[in-house]
Amino acid sequence: MEGSSATGAAGAVESLSISNSQDGQSSGSSIPINQLTLEEKYQIVRSVGEECIQEDELRNLLEKKPMPICYDGFEPSGRMHIAQGVMKAINVNKLTSAGCKVKIWIADWFAQLNNKMGGDLKKIETVGRYLIEIWKAVGMDMEGGKVEFLWSSKEINERAHEYWPLVMDIARRNNLKRIIRCSQIMGRSEQDELSAAQIFYPCMQCADVFFLKADICQLGMDQRKVNVLAREYCDDIKRKNKPIILSHHMLPGLQQGQEKMSKSDPSSSIYMEDDEAEVNLKIKKAYCPPKIVEGNPCLEYIKYLILPWFNEFIVERSADNGGDKTFKTFEELISSYASGELHPGDLKPALSKALNKILERSAACERTLQKGCQCKRSVKKGQGLQSHQMTRSWTFLQKGLCCPIRIFQDIIFLCCALAALSVLWY
Repeated sequence: MEGSSATGAAGAVESLSISNSQDGQSSGSSIPINQLTLEEKYQIVRSVGEECIQEDELRNLLEKKPMPICYDGFEPSGRMHIAQGVMKAINVNKLTSAGCKVKIWIADWFAQLNNKMGGDLKKIETVGRYLIEIWKAVGMDMEGGKVEFLWSSKEINERAHEYWPLVMDIARRNNLKRIIRCSQIMGRSEQDELSAAQIFYPCMQCADVFFLKADICQLGMDQRKVNVLAREYCDDIKRKNKPIILSHHMLPGLQQGQEKMSKSDPSSSIYMEDDEAEVNLKIKKAYCPPKIVEGNPCLEYIKYLILPWFNEFIVERSADNGGDKTFKTFEELISSYASGELHPGDLKPALSKALNKILERSAACERTLQKGCQCKRSVKKGQGLQSHQMTRSWTFLQKGLCCPIRIFQDIIFLCCALAALSVLWY
């Protein structure tokens, strides 16, 4: 068994194709968790991250803890692009197939602090519920409580006595310069003019890791700095068990030189509600120079979306152009592309077809949008949907059964003031 562990691990990762599942639900790994070796579990979990801090800690965690807790999160801030919709589903399914429990933090208060949806909590909640429905539809494996969605406003209100002292302690132990360096997590730069709320945001996100009792921080590379801050905080408080950072790859925009997708440039991304014509047009215009592999967004889409979803990439072409070809690995694909044997004129239509199949396959995406087309319009325009359920929960909030926004803002102001005074004092 030991001699075949590498082969077995590779097979375990390859068996994770979402397209093998039925009725739109992901099957996860075809190998039962109790039959996976430690090496197979490690390879599955490790395959999620472009970077892992630290690999030896991850291996040790998987050996000692039957169900590690992975923390992921998102700001409900508008339309969902395909990386957020599909890549997250793929990554979550890999983690759950290896025995992990995934806690997804719906950062509604954080979105308000970051002035998303104009800071309107009602609209933010609408978007949050909309995005959850898309994940369900796309095939995220939520059976048996493997995935738990937690609203930050609700959880923090219920355990405020735990949360705010932790946030203030993190703020007290870090100077302003260190916190501003984390501004990338909000989609801001260190040079941007930040509000007091946005300066406090990294302290809160750092606290989330401990508040959720996370063993693994599974976020994008753009969240790396605040995750490192959490590990540094462990050093400050002499805590031995540090959260493991598993940072996934950030898909680039479709145009040349775009390091990541941008919601301000719709042509740079494929969105979960894009129709076939929109997908075809965006891929047709995408940057994809012949024989160039480095910085080619079309190849990255195939590597991180198509191959994990289908376990293959099929190119249909005429006999004069070499005939149809099926690529099983990314290495095989880039070898063919770099040599010129595979031309962008054949690759792009094949990519468009595969992407449209995914969006079709996530019939939820379509069914949800058709069933609630007003919600689709609301998210696109940044306006909330006045559904009965959401109106009820907003009324519940207004009645004061949850912490009113005004009190929350007062708490933030007080905490910022205390943090600033402690920095000046020390």
